[in-house]
Amino acid sequence: MTPTLPVTPSQVWQINQLLRQAGQRARQLAQQPFDVVEKGRQDFATSIDRFLDRLLSQKFRAWFPEDGVISEENADSQAVFREHKARYWLIDPLDGTDDLIHHRHGYSLMVGLLEHYTPVAGWIYAPNQDHLYYGGKDWGLLQMSSGGPPVPLLPVCPPPPSQSHCPVMIGYRDYRTYGDAIHRLLPEVQFQFLGSFGLKVIEVILGRAGLYLYLNQRVKLWDTTAPLALAAAAGLVCTDLAGNPLRFDADALQEQTLAHQQPILIGWPAYIDALRSPLVEAITAVQRGRGQGEGVW
Repeated sequence: MTPTLPVTPSQVWQINQLLRQAGQRARQLAQQPFDVVEKGRQDFATSIDRFLDRLLSQKFRAWFPEDGVISEENADSQAVFREHKARYWLIDPLDGTDDLIHHRHGYSLMVGLLEHYTPVAGWIYAPNQDHLYYGGKDWGLLQMSSGGPPVPLLPVCPPPPSQSHCPVMIGYRDYRTYGDAIHRLLPEVQFQFLGSFGLKVIEVILGRAGLYLYLNQRVKLWDTTAPLALAAAAGLVCTDLAGNPLRFDADALQEQTLAHQQPILIGWPAYIDALRSPLVEAITAVQRGRGQGEGVW
C-alpha cells in the first residue's frame, strides 16, 4: 500500500530546490561581512538569518496558504501558533547560527511540518556539505547530495553502549553545566559536539552517536519539528528524562517563546534504556546543588 504523503511530489521538489538554493546563498553570504545582533542572553542572529527567514517564509505562505507558517525571526510567530491550525510549517532559517558566525561548518537550514501537534515531515539542509536530509512519518527517509537524485537514507543502529563505546551528542552549554556530573556516573560516555540541533539528530540517525541529550530549555519549535520528524521515521526514541513522549502542543511550551519545557532525549532504544536513569541521577544532583530542586521533568 502506497503511503499518503503530507505533500505532493511536486511540492517536495519545490521545497528541496528552495532549501538548496537558499542554503548555498547563505554559504556565499557567510564569506562576506554580515551583521550580528544579540536577541537575548547568548542568543544571536545575523543579517543572513533574517534574509533567509523572509525568503523561506514568503515561499511557504504562497505554497500553503491554508496552513500556519512560523519562523524564528518573525515576531508574529507566537500569535500564529495560537490560531490552532491543523498544520503548521516551522522554519529555522539557520540552525546553529553560532557556527556560521565563527565560520564553522555545523549549521543548517530546517523546515518541519507539524500536523495536529505531531511532527510528520522534516527537511534539514547542510550547506557546507551540500547535503539534504528529508522525509517523515509513513514516508521514510531520503537524502540528496550536491543536487543529485534522492536516494534512501538508511538509519544505522550503533552497537549497544559499552565501556569502550558510548558516543553521546550534547550541546556546548549543557556540557559545561552537566558534563562532569554525567562523567562521574557514566565514565564510559564519549561526548560529541556539533552546532546544529538538526545535524546532531542526523548523527544519531546515522549511528555515529547513540543518543542526543538536550537539557537547557532554550530550544524552540522551529528547532525541533524537522529533526523529530526524521528521528521518529528512523525508529529513534524521543522522550523526556521521565520517559514521557515529547509534546508539541501549547501546554508543553513556553507561551512567549515557543520553547520546549521538557528536557529532550533522542536516541536508539538500547541507549535510552541504559542511560536514562543514571542521567536523571547526575542531572538531579547538579540541579540540587544549584538550588533548582528536582528540575522540570
